[in-house]
This record gives sequence, C-alpha cells and structure tokens, in this order.
Amino acid sequence: MGFIQTMKNRSRQWLLWLLFLTTLAMGVAVFALAVGSAGIPYKRVFQILLEKQSGIEQSIIWDIRLPRLLLGLAIGGALSLAGVILQGMFRNPLVEPYTLGISGGAAVGVSFNIFFGLHRIGILTMPLAGFLGACVVILLLYGLSMKKNVLSLQGLLLTGVMINFIASSLIMLILALSRNEDLQGIIFWIMGSLDEPNLFLIRTALAASVLFLAATYLFHSDLNALALGEEEALHLGVPVERTKRLLFMITSLLIGMSVAVAGMIGFVGLVVPHFMRKMVGRDHRILLVSSFLGGGVLLVFCDTIARTVIAPLELPVGVITGILGGSLFVWVLTRERGGTI
Repeated sequence: MGFIQTMKNRSRQWLLWLLFLTTLAMGVAVFALAVGSAGIPYKRVFQILLEKQSGIEQSIIWDIRLPRLLLGLAIGGALSLAGVILQGMFRNPLVEPYTLGISGGAAVGVSFNIFFGLHRIGILTMPLAGFLGACVVILLLYGLSMKKNVLSLQGLLLTGVMINFIASSLIMLILALSRNEDLQGIIFWIMGSLDEPNLFLIRTALAASVLFLAATYLFHSDLNALALGEEEALHLGVPVERTKRLLFMITSLLIGMSVAVAGMIGFVGLVVPHFMRKMVGRDHRILLVSSFLGGGVLLVFCDTIARTVIAPLELPVGVITGILGGSLFVWVLTRERGGTI
C-alpha cells in the first residue's frame, strides 16, 4: 500500500508540474503575440485568434508573430530534449547539444552556402545546406566512435569536441575570405534567429520536434537505467548498445534540424534540463516532457525580448539566450556552492 500511495503522490505531483508548465507556455505565447513594435492589447489578441478578419493587426499576428511563436516552441523544445538525452547518456549535466560538433557542421554548411552564393538560388538552400553539414558530422562521429559494434561515449564526446574546433576554424577561414555583403549574413545566422518566413520549414520543425518527443519517450525507462551506468543498465535488461545508437541518431537529427532552421542558439539545451532536473526530479518520464515545454517557453520569451528591447531593430536570439541562460546558470551554481563556483 505504501508503494502504491507513493506512486499516486508522484503522479499527482507530475500532473501539477505539467499543468503549471502548460499554463506558463500559454501565458508566454500570449505575451509574445501582444508585445512588439506595434503593441496589441491582450484582449484584442484573443479576438484576432478567434475571428477570421483582415487588417493590419490580424496580419501582424497571423503572418509574423504566430509563425515565430510556433518555431520558438519547436526549436526550444527540440534543443532541450536533445540536452536531456545527451546528459542522460553521458551522465554529465554539462553536456549540451552543441558539444558533439553537429552544430558546427551545420554552421560550416550554411557558411559555404552563403560564401558561394547558393542562397540566391532559393530560400530553402540555406537550411538544406545546414542539415547536410550536420549529417556529414553525424556520419563521421558514428563511424569514428564505433569499435567492434560498441558505441564509445567517451570517444564520441572527444571526437565531437575536436570536430567543433575544426568547424570553428573553417568558419573563421570563410569569414576571412568572404565579401563584406556576405559577412553579416553568416554572422547573423551563427548567432541564431527565429525570423523564418517559410511556413513549410516551420511546420516541418514543429512536426519533427513533436514526433521526436514521442519517439524519445519510448526510451524513458532505458534512460533511467543508463543513469545508473551501462553495466547496471545491462543487468536490468536494457539493450545498451542498440539504445545508445538509437538515442544518438535521434539527438543528432534534433540538433541538425534545429541548427539548420534557426541557426546556433546556445544555452537552451544546457540550462533548461539542468533547471527541470531540480524542479521535477531525475525520472525521465516527467523530465523529457517538462524539458520540452520549458525549452519552448524560454526560447519564445528570449525571442520576444530580442525583437523588442531595441525595437524596431532586432537582436539575434542567441545573444539573449546566452546572456540570460549563462547568468541564470552561474547564479544557481553560486547559490549551490555557498557563493563560490
């Protein structure tokens, strides 16, 4: 009876956390739709969403702010989900989506695209080049880290860090050789932005992030077992090598998709899982979903700040996530360690 009661209390607590995060996401969504260079009253936002009319305010909501909102929820959720998986696999809370070098590969792909002028062919060439660059790195990581059908996590991490350094050097080389008119495009993309006009890409990113969340949730028990170590997970009946390979592929595709569409947006995949682990616990049954929601909330909030703080100009959202996320992370660490890091 005690075990059953404990499970009921835990389920009730998890449900309250999900309700809180869902309510918070809805509040941030309304805030993002109402705030901007052209302020729209909150009551008017609900009217516009419920009524089908034409006008300037309707165009601002439906054509500009709502697509950014949906993309922010998708990319923020995807990055946070990738962070949870990687931190669970490596059993290291400091591992983040950009540690493995996949984002660096995507950045190199987009930089080459702009350098050679391929982006003038069509708007889809940039995310396609970014995704192809990410896929090249994924294949390299997988090939170099597989030894006798065993995916070495230590080798994966070290190889990813080295690929990141190589990618950074290639980007600096491209920047040094680029024309002045191309420099701004490369730098602005690297710093991240949700200003994506293509509705097909937005729908694809949203659908992919939700599908990957559902796929990842099937591994919640395996992730809980891997947190104890690979040997313990193997004794518990988890097919460790197959699980690691599948989770690596899911995480890689999440990162590649996110970076290809929105650029390099840092700290979301590091800070959100860290905070959620403290709030809801380490059980991946609740941690995966709560991190997905929390990542979307954080990125939408930061994007709203990025496009309003110096309006009508717009800051790259990666600047805001870096400043805000980094400050919060340092503040939490100093509180945990009595004022010293």
